[in-house]
Amino acid sequence: MMHSLKKIDEQALVSEILMEDYRTADVFKKYNIDYCCGARWPLQTACEIRGLDTAVVKQELEDVVRTVQVSTALPFEQWPLDFVADYIVHVHHAYLRQNLPALGTHLAHFIAEHQKKFPWLNELEQHFKRLHAQMLLLMIQEEESIFPYIKQMNRAYTSNDALAGLYTRTLRKPVEKVIEQEYGLVMDVLKSMRQLTDNYTLPANACRSHYVVFMKLRELDNDLVQHLFLEKSILLPRVLSIENELRKM
Repeated sequence: MMHSLKKIDEQALVSEILMEDYRTADVFKKYNIDYCCGARWPLQTACEIRGLDTAVVKQELEDVVRTVQVSTALPFEQWPLDFVADYIVHVHHAYLRQNLPALGTHLAHFIAEHQKKFPWLNELEQHFKRLHAQMLLLMIQEEESIFPYIKQMNRAYTSNDALAGLYTRTLRKPVEKVIEQEYGLVMDVLKSMRQLTDNYTLPANACRSHYVVFMKLRELDNDLVQHLFLEKSILLPRVLSIENELRKM
């Protein structure tokens, strides 16, 4: 894992900082610093106008643009089953809980300003709201029921517990149904959002709000694809294999 640090120039225009890295939009939104069409102030001036501590805002900006690179060659299929479940919760579920509300705010702001120009934005927002609401429910179900069951079953299996087969037959959870439901929901929404946005392609006259929303949607798309891969292609086949073996005991 590699960390990349980036310094923010407090004399740089707010618009320049945003276009360098769209993730800074969350900080600007937090402090009500305009980053769209009227963003012509240097960061220091924008902070002074609002009575903000430039050093504090600058540090938060540097925190959000910090890049952490993770190897794409991670041997997911070799990870212990418990670790895969924990990874999904602490990486992908945590990402969704933090970023879905922020993205919803950016999307609502963009729609309010550009609805007449882009009539399809209402449909995009409806797909996003559906994804947001359903994913929250599915994540709770996984964390409170599905993943604890997977961990307990896997531990009984790996420890050769004599009651493992009975445990699976009596306490089995709908792992396959939940994961398939999640996969179907996410793929339907991603397909619709990709079509509406032409795969998140910015038009030539795109404003900065447009840029932020599309970059965040693309980031969400990428994260959900890996999330689904881990659940459907790594976690689920191993769970079903263990359950089949235990039911024979």
